[in-house]
Parts: sequence; structure tokens; C-alpha cells
Amino acid sequence: MYIERQLEKKFITINEEYACVLLTGPRQVGKSTMLRHLMEEGTARAEVSLDDLEERRLAKTDPAMFLKLHPAPVLIDEVQYAPELFSYIKIAVDNGAAPGSYWLTGSQAYRLMELAQESLAGRTAILHMSALSQSELCGAKDVSPFSLELDELQKRKALLSPATPNEIYQRIWDGALPGHRSGKYKDRDVFYSSYIQTYIDRDVTTDIPGVDKVMFADFIRAAACRSGQMLNLHDIAGDVGVSDDTSKRWMKELEKSGIVFFLHPYSNNLLKRTIKTPKMYFFDTGLVCYLTRYSSPEILMNGAINGVILENYVVSEIMKTYSNSAKDCLLHYYRDKNSNEIDLIMESDGQLHPIEIRKSINPPTQITGAFKLLEKASVPRGTGAILCLRETLSAIDSSTYIVPVWMI
Repeated sequence: MYIERQLEKKFITINEEYACVLLTGPRQVGKSTMLRHLMEEGTARAEVSLDDLEERRLAKTDPAMFLKLHPAPVLIDEVQYAPELFSYIKIAVDNGAAPGSYWLTGSQAYRLMELAQESLAGRTAILHMSALSQSELCGAKDVSPFSLELDELQKRKALLSPATPNEIYQRIWDGALPGHRSGKYKDRDVFYSSYIQTYIDRDVTTDIPGVDKVMFADFIRAAACRSGQMLNLHDIAGDVGVSDDTSKRWMKELEKSGIVFFLHPYSNNLLKRTIKTPKMYFFDTGLVCYLTRYSSPEILMNGAINGVILENYVVSEIMKTYSNSAKDCLLHYYRDKNSNEIDLIMESDGQLHPIEIRKSINPPTQITGAFKLLEKASVPRGTGAILCLRETLSAIDSSTYIVPVWMI
């Protein structure tokens, strides 16, 4: 069953303006599936995947011939395997290629953005696709980026489906990859096991020749055990039995592939003594639950990682609401050397919006005490919130709301 993606409308609009559109995102988030759906809806074109080794060889050794054999309009999947194509696509665009001529997808966002900026600057639109958002899984349409404006929260309340704490942890445990959530692959453990194996075999071994596959799989598992925490490459290296340099290089590979992302601490000249270490999160909580061996959402909800996995879920869901609208999302966290901490800071419209994330239904109001530290910042403090498992929208006062996680 195809699950409609909120990025579809934006992609169609951009496709009418640009000759080349690049869609990035981790493996199996549904990039090719969405584009095939759009092709069926009326934007027919040829399709070629560079997962095919013969096609990849030709694209790398003779990109001009490759493009002659696969003329526009065309969808080229996993284009990161043949960066040689970009300069030839640039020539085609400069020679007047029609809007929508080239659809490119790839699972290495950083590398692809570098290539596009080098060869296709000003000639291609770049969109990022995440795993399914909870609003997409609920079938909600026209959901705007998450905001703490009261009017926007009221709109979300009408659009989205309320969820109990048990239902939220079911969503976290199930994950958000379309292959599993659409019902195509029903056995969750087999699905995630195959996901990791495919990722290592196709991407990691290409980027890191000679890598020990078993040790790299152990590295991903060790990283998953620290999801939602400040990054400590030395400890992860110790768990796996590799050097700190290897740990750093392998973590960069996970980031480049979109498996993990980082929140950097908020700081400016007026906020002294802030911690500089980023926090690490996984793009899919289902993958974390699989790697950390939680066998059911009930055990997860009462397990040792129940707080950090909820934080991972909240942060990634907020980011999805922005990427689905093709908008940038400025998110940070705050922690100083006195152990004052704010889980999340959203920076938008010239204001800082502090957010605490809690598993409780009735969170204590004193947990927002660190919010006042932002009054020292050079950017004004806006509305704050506690995001928690409460089922109804509420407030502590006019400047701090209590927002259910299901309303993201």
C-alpha cells in the first residue's frame, strides 16, 4: 500500500521550474517509491538505477554515452555512485534542457550536495526526504512545519490523531521506514536486519574499502545505545575495540549516509560556559529499538532508554515537519558547565523557543527553570513548551505550553 508523502506537492512545483531536481535521504525512506508514484500520476519517464553494477560502470567510464542511452526525461537512482554524471548533466541544462528533465536520487546527502554545488550550482533544486512522519502515517494532509504559535497548535489538533502513551511507544518501536510500515515487509526484525546488511554491503564497503563488516555492525549498535546523548566517540570506540580515529571516521560515515544526525549546542557571546559537544540521534527510532534489542513497545516503554528514545522521536518528528515542507529547521540544545540543560531550542522568526521533552503525563512545572537562561541571549526568547505524553493541549502560563507528542 502506497502511503502519500507530504513532499509530493513541493516536488511537483519545483519540477515545473528546474531542469534538474535532486532528492536526497537515507536508504529506503521512499525516494524512488514517491517518484514512481508521480510517474504513474502523469509525469512518465525512463528510470535507471546505479545499484545495477553494469549501469554504474558505464555512467562512471562514459557518462556521455550513458546519458545518450538514457535520454531525458529520466530518473537516475542512487546517483552518488557516479559523480562523473554531474558535469554532463550541467552541459545538458545549460543547453536548454526542459524543466523536469532530470530526476536524481541518492542516499548520501552531504556528498551529493557537495557535487551539486560544484557542478550544478544554480541549476538544480535539492530536496531532502526523511522517513515517514507520524502525520503521514495518520493520513493527515497539508500539515505545516511544527510551531509553538497557539493558532498553529489548534490547527494541528484538528488535523492529527490523538494517541495514548502506549500508542506513542508503539509508533517509536515500529519505526518509520515505508517498507515495513506500509505492510510490504511484515516481519520487523527481518526487515531491519536486512536493512543493516544492505547498507553495509552497498554503501559502507564502497566508501571504506576493506572495512570489517562485523565490527562496523557492532559500531552501529554501540552508537544506537547512545542515541539521544552527547557524542562520546572514545567510549563507542572502546565498546567496539577500534581506535578513536576509526570511531570518528565511522561516525562520519553514519552521518554522511543519514543514519545519524547531530544537534549542536546553542551558544553566543552572551551565554558563557556552554558545553560544545553535539548530541547524536538516529533518523529512525525503529532502527534504534532493533539494534538495542527491545522486543516489544511495552518493554521499551518501561526500559532504560525510554526517556532518550522519546527525545530522539520528538526531535526527528519536528525535523520531518520542516523537511516535508522543504524548509530549513534550526534546532539546538543547551547545556552549560553548571549542568543547566534545555532539551531543544527552536530558532525561528528571530526568536528562541525552548522545549523540554518528558515521558510523563503531568510534568512538573519546575523543569522549565532553565528557560530563563535564554533571557541572557542576544536573540529574544519566544514561547516555550513541554512536549510530553499528555493527551490534551494545555499550558503552564501564556509563555509556556504543554503540548502532546502526537501533535508534532
